[in-house]
Amino acid sequence: MSSTRNASDVSGVTPDGAAWLASAGTYPRSTLSYWRERPDAPVVLPCGVVFDVVSTPAIFGRRMLDRMWDEGPGSGPVAEFRGRMLLFAAAGTAQRLPALLEWEEWGAHGRPHGRTDAVPPLLCHGTGDAVTVPALVGAASPSPARSGSRWLVAPDTRHPWLPGPEVLLWAAVRAARAAVRISIFPPPDQGANVYDVSRRR
Repeated sequence: MSSTRNASDVSGVTPDGAAWLASAGTYPRSTLSYWRERPDAPVVLPCGVVFDVVSTPAIFGRRMLDRMWDEGPGSGPVAEFRGRMLLFAAAGTAQRLPALLEWEEWGAHGRPHGRTDAVPPLLCHGTGDAVTVPALVGAASPSPARSGSRWLVAPDTRHPWLPGPEVLLWAAVRAARAAVRISIFPPPDQGANVYDVSRRR
């Protein structure tokens, strides 16, 4: 089964998914009221309690996401915003993932073994940070005002599964390995790909 489907099939965030996102804020009811009036508006939400967010360059983030869906457990909600990929992760991931990446780079004996050489700096947003999340509505044909802002895996439940630091480390290392392979074929255009949440484990 393919891990992707056409963006025109995406309906956006469900009411349960919106409730989950809003629960991250100090005033969830106010956030939901705002979204009822402006479902096309992005919103800034705090990290560190309900979720953390790992922000990656878009191309590398897509490689990570492909590994997670093709070879791993799937992902939690994922968004694109202003040229970066936002991977929603379990609370605490932002604190733990950088240390795991550093350990993976240097190995148990204190010598670099190069397995994360191709991992770009990942921005980890946790306690005390906030992120802008895309609008609730689908973005099969985004307006100029929302260009580059859309959900790839939209929140669809009040209790979504969220990857922890170990899963994201695994995906980053495999994405880095894929990035350094030389291919005679150009990469396919993945601009319209979104991920089939029915395969989430």
